[in-house]
This record gives sequence, C-alpha cells and structure tokens, in this order.
Amino acid sequence: MGPLTAPSRVITVGAGLLDEALAAQAVPTTPVTWRPPLEATAEALAKVLADARRQAANELAAHRLTSARPYLVGVRRAAEVLPEGTFLHAGPPITWERASGPMRGALIGAMLFEGLATGEHDAERRLAAGEIALRPCHEHAAVGPMAGVVSPSMWLFEVRDEEHGGTAYCSLNEGLGKVLRYGAYGPEVLDRLRWMDEVLGPALAATLELTGPIDLRSLIAQALQMGDELHNRNRAATSLLLRELAPAVVEAAPGSAAQVLRFINGNDHFFLNAGMAAAKVSTDAARDIPGSSMVVAMARNGTDFGVQVSGLGGRWFTGPAGVPDGLFLGSYGPEDANADIGDSTITETSGLGGFAMAASPAIVRFVGGEVADAVRATRSMYEITLAEHPAYQIPGLGFRGTPVGIDVTLVARTGLLPVVNTGIAGRVAGTGQVGAGLVKPPAEAFVSALLALADAV
Repeated sequence: MGPLTAPSRVITVGAGLLDEALAAQAVPTTPVTWRPPLEATAEALAKVLADARRQAANELAAHRLTSARPYLVGVRRAAEVLPEGTFLHAGPPITWERASGPMRGALIGAMLFEGLATGEHDAERRLAAGEIALRPCHEHAAVGPMAGVVSPSMWLFEVRDEEHGGTAYCSLNEGLGKVLRYGAYGPEVLDRLRWMDEVLGPALAATLELTGPIDLRSLIAQALQMGDELHNRNRAATSLLLRELAPAVVEAAPGSAAQVLRFINGNDHFFLNAGMAAAKVSTDAARDIPGSSMVVAMARNGTDFGVQVSGLGGRWFTGPAGVPDGLFLGSYGPEDANADIGDSTITETSGLGGFAMAASPAIVRFVGGEVADAVRATRSMYEITLAEHPAYQIPGLGFRGTPVGIDVTLVARTGLLPVVNTGIAGRVAGTGQVGAGLVKPPAEAFVSALLALADAV
C-alpha cells in the first residue's frame, strides 16, 4: 500500500503549459526537458544508433580531436601550397554564379591584388568565364574567415599537429571593417594587402624561424581563462601571441618591427586566423574513422552552410545559410546583412567560439544578449557533444572542459543545433563588415549527414 498512500509526484515532459498550470495550483512538479527528434530522422537514427562500430569510432574521434597538439611552425606564401591557377574560398564548393555579394567582392579584390584583372568589371568577366579555379579551403588543408579567399601571393599561418602529424593553413588577419574577407576591395583594402605581402608576411616568416614552434593549444587554454571564446573575441589570445613574437620580430625585421608590432597590437582579432588553423588541424585528426557520427567541419560560403562527418570522408552535407541576428555597426541594419559566411565555425567544431561563450561574458556586448545567455548557450552544447575538452576549460563552470565533438545523432535526437557566433558581412559586394551576432545552422545539413550515415551502415 506504500506507493498508493505516499504523496503523489507529477513529472511534466515537453511543453511548459502543463507544468505552469500545475504550479499555479501549488502542485509540486518535476519538469523534464524533452524535444522531439528532427523531422524524418527516426528510421535513420535507429539504424545509426544500432551500428556496432559507432561507440568505439566516436570515442576514437573525440580522443584524436582533444589530444591534438597544434603548434604555429611558420608563415608561408600560399603559392607554395596552392595548385596553380586556383583561388581558395570558405565553405562548401560554390560557383561564381551562386556566389554571394561578399564572396564576389573578395574574389574581385583578390584578382586586383594579384594583377590578374585591369579593373572590377574585367575581374568579374574573368571569374564568370572560369579562368580561375575556385576550390574550398577545407579541401586543401586550409581555412579562411568570412569569404576566406586565398590567392597565390598571400601569406599563410602554418600550423602542425605535433601529436598526430597533420598540417593546416590560414591567411593572416587584416583587422576589422573594410577588409577583403568581408568582401571589400577598395584602394585601402588593396594597399593593406600589398603591405602584408611586402612587409608583414616576410617579417613573420623570419620571426618564426627564430622563435621556433609556438604552442597554440597552451595559448588558447590561457586565453579562455582570460575572457576570450576564440571566435569573436581574441583580445587575450592576440596579446599572448604578441608577447611570444615581439622580441624575435625586433631581431628578425629591425627595419619594419615598429610597423609590424603596431599592426598586431591594433588588431584584437589577429590571433583568430592562427586559432582557426589550430582548430582545423585538430578536427582533421579525427577524420575518416568508419562508423563515426562526429562532425569534423562546419563551414559557410555566404550561400550554403555545410558540414562534414568523420565517417563519411570529404562529402559535404548542406542547407541554406541563415542570416545572423545581432548588433549592427553605425547605420547598418538587418536589410544590409548577407547570409552567414566563413570557415570560422571550425572554432565551434573544436569546442570554442559559441561553445565556449560561458568563458567570455564580454562577448555579449559584441554579438548581443545577456551574460546568462552566453552561459546557457554553452551548457546546452553539452547535450549534443561527445566529450569535454581536457585543456580548454571554463572558469565560470568550475573549470569544466568546453563541449566538443558534435554528434549528428545527438543533434537529431534533441533537435538542438550548434550555437554559432559570427561577424556579419554586407550583402552588397564591396561593403565590408556591417555587424556581428548569432546564427542558427540549417537542420537540413545534419539530417542529410544522418541519412548518409544510415546508408553506410
């Protein structure tokens, strides 16, 4: 008779209306968070979850990602690692015809910078005619922020994983505002690129020869404890990197040291590109593990948002890129915003950026919202990830490791999509940056990946 005479307990699941109605009647409840799985995924989910390879494959993938040891080992010209006649770009594959305004602007700017066109219209004509091959950065061991355009004369950070042996590249950061990666290509943009080509790149290349490899995993871990989340806030990480580089810059490039150090010091996002290469080489370590449902890349080209999954090789699974919601600069507003763009979501893929917002209360002043929103965003990501990063820890959560290793089965089961914070590019070519905010990835990309995993079982 005990269970029949004991006080009743009500467990509420799903919609909050029932819980609220009972609370209004002073009935104690135990609310349980539950969401239906993403539409049309039940059969595929059952098949993938029953795959005998999945658990061990995901454990291996998460271990390889979190055990990676990315070191900055050099700065090299893109021509040394690019196929001839090729420009790289952010996101999944894209053609000129489908390219967004900022992507087109960055490609035009790269043509002018390389001297491959006499002017804007000539650049457009040559690009439309297919005279330059366009390839995703991710397919050439590289990543690029925003439009992510890389042309042969540009300099790249070279990052090596000392644990697993991989290498990844990323361009040097230009700063904010009217810059090539946001689709601007005016005279000031080209002048800055030429200075980076003639002064900054050679100086940093010589500097890294003096310093030797720099431990980026250690810098990222320190920066998280100093208030960065390593996507839209890199102030601490840039300062830490500057401390590592400054003495050697003075020795390696005495004639240009003041310019170089002033440029880095005035650009709080300088570390972003090195951090992106570190994230890329870490996630690449987890690629090509049969049966794994862990995401190893998320990227956007201003038109499509794409993901790649460890157990599915280099295949892209895409959906339409969303327009970020956030804060706008000056007189710009939502009508000026382009759809989401850039490879910088490699930070979220590796447990940083939106996944680490709880470590960076100040980020809400840049992307909008309240501090509690940042903490809530990070906490929610533990529901769709396989591990907690042993090195990347969040002081405000009791030094808990950041959530890392997005699992498409968990995304499908919970309906939760990865949290992404991002810069916002103007939709018209040549505009530049118009704001920053948060964006939701398209569920279609994760559903498509899940269906492909089911077909592969």
